[in-house]
Amino acid sequence: MIDPVIGKLSKEYEGKLNCYKLNTDENPDITTQFGIRSIPTMMIFKNGEKKDTVIGAVPESTLVSSIDKYVGR
Repeated sequence: MIDPVIGKLSKEYEGKLNCYKLNTDENPDITTQFGIRSIPTMMIFKNGEKKDTVIGAVPESTLVSSIDKYVGR
């Protein structure tokens, strides 16, 4: 449900943002490490540090607001 929005944003922020998808069933260690309890969960990292987390199928504008705090367009 959120995948098309993430795809669109990855193109809009190309060169400034990298988007990755993680299968939580296949990567339980990472899921536990970051406390992922709900899907979808989007995390924003900057310089290797987790800065923000957005949980749930939220509107595109919510994701843009979160991204723009750390990455300019």
